[in-house]
Amino acid sequence: MVLSGGNTILWSSNCTTSDRNLNPVAQLLETENLVVWDTSSTKRSLIWQSFDYFGDTLLPGMKLGKDLETGRERYSIPWKSPDDPSLGRYMIWVDTNGYPQIKRSEGRVLQSRVGPWNGLEFSGLPIEVANPIYKSYFVVNQKEIYYKYELLSSVVQRIERTQEWVVYADVDADSCGRYAIRGPYGSCNINKRPLVVVSKVLNQESRKNGRHLIGQNVRWPAERCNCTAYANLDIRNGGSGCLLWFDKLMDIREYDVGQDLYIRIAKAYKGNGVLTIVLLTSSAGLILFAVAYAYRKKKKRLRRKEKGNWYGVDKKNSSVQIEDLDELPFFSLSNVAKDTDNFSINNKTGEGGFGAVYKGVLDDGRDVAVKRLSETSQQGLDEFKNEVICIAKLQHWNLVKLLGYCTHGNEMILIYEYMANKSLDSFLFDETKCLMLDWPQRIHIIHGMALGILYLHQDSRLQILHRNLKAGNILLDADMNPKIVDFGLARKFIGFDNAAKTKKVVGTYGYISPEYAVHGRFSTMSDVFSFGVLVLEIVSGMKNREFSHEDHRDNLLGHAWRLYKEDMTIELMSSSLLNSCIVSEVLCSIHVGLLCVQHHAEDRPTMLSVVLMLVSEGVLPQPREPETKRVIVDLMLMHQLMNAQ
Repeated sequence: MVLSGGNTILWSSNCTTSDRNLNPVAQLLETENLVVWDTSSTKRSLIWQSFDYFGDTLLPGMKLGKDLETGRERYSIPWKSPDDPSLGRYMIWVDTNGYPQIKRSEGRVLQSRVGPWNGLEFSGLPIEVANPIYKSYFVVNQKEIYYKYELLSSVVQRIERTQEWVVYADVDADSCGRYAIRGPYGSCNINKRPLVVVSKVLNQESRKNGRHLIGQNVRWPAERCNCTAYANLDIRNGGSGCLLWFDKLMDIREYDVGQDLYIRIAKAYKGNGVLTIVLLTSSAGLILFAVAYAYRKKKKRLRRKEKGNWYGVDKKNSSVQIEDLDELPFFSLSNVAKDTDNFSINNKTGEGGFGAVYKGVLDDGRDVAVKRLSETSQQGLDEFKNEVICIAKLQHWNLVKLLGYCTHGNEMILIYEYMANKSLDSFLFDETKCLMLDWPQRIHIIHGMALGILYLHQDSRLQILHRNLKAGNILLDADMNPKIVDFGLARKFIGFDNAAKTKKVVGTYGYISPEYAVHGRFSTMSDVFSFGVLVLEIVSGMKNREFSHEDHRDNLLGHAWRLYKEDMTIELMSSSLLNSCIVSEVLCSIHVGLLCVQHHAEDRPTMLSVVLMLVSEGVLPQPREPETKRVIVDLMLMHQLMNAQ
């Protein structure tokens, strides 16, 4: 213990012994390790050392890890703040389950990890630049598992002129460092836009039936190995050993220069078990390009001849010309009827405001979704033309791809890529199917939606306001990737001219922003509002418009606001997520959702800010109160009815 001049205990090791024969002697070593020796015998023995009790600083020689013989774990807990030395909420420790790794957690919630040691460095960190000051070690044996670093020189100099320490190495903190930022099988590369990208090579079936992407001189570890990925355990001297992954890959990170990871891929992404790269000579490439160009020009002329003057659509004495669609395939009505078994009721998968949706199969075996305009649909020629022209020029992983269209007499048909899991609302608001959406899947959907909307607002060839974002217009493919659909109500805008006004308010109540519902004003902030509603619905599993609470008349937005103000935000989360959630991500998502649904459009963040907030750990701005009363929605409905009359 350390006593003050007044004999007051300032510090104690909280370590006692009943052995009265000990002769303890304290010594402060040059390594700054305070040790207590037993000198009762000719050979002194260690009783206690400060290096077993970490503070907020890892000194040279300290062992971060676990003593397997005594069970003692050595971990570091930083201070609460630079001025508050009490224990903070973060902890850095070595997880010895599986192959040992250094991890950082907030309470019990894992925040990040540095990847396995590959003999030279941690594979999950950027390649460390060699320096003359220290060397890192990671030791795994039968007695202990630990990380430490040692100084290469016993003298560390300081520049006396500035009296400042010199930083020799640091590790940048960025959004890709967060654990499970993209959910299972997600991949993150901080140098690419968008900041987060999705790996498409893995799914559940690939674990059973897939092959692996392998490089030269790499031998597959076992013929019947059911692992999802593998890598060299030690990359020194050409590589040795094999490190296997058997569960979901939660935090793949891509570096421009780094260790190779060999991933099992699904059958759909391999040919005859071999991935082949064909290199064309320049002359052969030019010939092939010329032939392809001539063929495409001829095909365009034939299609124009077949359709006449762009197949003018005539319905209720209206005529619409669809132009500038050379790049979008035209399907004949006879082929569409054949693909859907003549629009068989057995092939019907659903029905929306546009009309019925059928599953079809093209001649090449691809499944497609066929959307056929209904005679009774409130949507019509303008919406059909709008959707075809808008979505034909959009290409993004989180937007449903339009494969073609068909017009014939009164028939107006759109052909899309097929989404095996239908719409988000069929999962989210179903008592049974909602259990299939764990937290990693939900945050994956939130991120995907955000990236898709950002593309529409900022990065696409045509900058688009969707104006009808809702759970029913978020489709899920076979791997549960979210894709935005239904651009019949979309509007184009150029540059900063992203706001307009209309007398006809369209969309779905519960997702429409206040300024749009009451005054007919819409902008990119209208889509941001709809996205915020979707985020709160995904976290809570409840519909905004149908939400009710016995203690108040607030809608879901108002209920979320009440919980936020009462510091009970986490209670908004669906109980089905208790075993899979990452609390910090849930709280961040709710916070961002509340920022998006603020009453005044100018207070809401842009979608670029939304994407950055979802993947960062910075302090978020405080949201302002949204429209919280159900009666407001009722007044909006009344207002629209009066205008209609």
